[in-house]
Amino acid sequence: MVSLRPFGPDDITEQYIGWLNDPRVVRFSNQRFRRHNAESCVAYLSSFEGTANLFLSMRRRQDDAPIGTMTAYVNVHHQTVDVGIMVGAPEVWGQGYGQDAWDLLLTWLASRSDIRKITAGTLDCNIGMQKLMQRSGMELEARRVAQEIVEGQPQDIVYYARFTHQ
Repeated sequence: MVSLRPFGPDDITEQYIGWLNDPRVVRFSNQRFRRHNAESCVAYLSSFEGTANLFLSMRRRQDDAPIGTMTAYVNVHHQTVDVGIMVGAPEVWGQGYGQDAWDLLLTWLASRSDIRKITAGTLDCNIGMQKLMQRSGMELEARRVAQEIVEGQPQDIVYYARFTHQ
């Protein structure tokens, strides 16, 4: 369903910036507190240069259309990686593209001998993201109670994890 490739300068399009500024897309993300533009996006992309971290463009395989992004923040010292996803294109929500991308990246990360643990977090109210993590074999590891406010209500942050070589 999807392919993943490095996110590059050519991926900073009006469509991508629009996702970051769409309250529906960033409803559960702290990106909702910022207004994004080309310059902020270039700065974010530049932050990956010279690191082991990954910033990926999620593409619909049938037509190579961009539908979202993924990140993988690698801690080489601890052999861990924290993964994130943004399915930016609302027209593909609920069709399995996010799960496919998530599983694709997690399978690749788990195959690496230098990664022993994969982690991710989300707000407790983001049920779709929790289901995505659970379906990929991740298990609830920790909870930070009433850590953030969403739509006026305190929300827990839940953290999931999966060990790669057991």
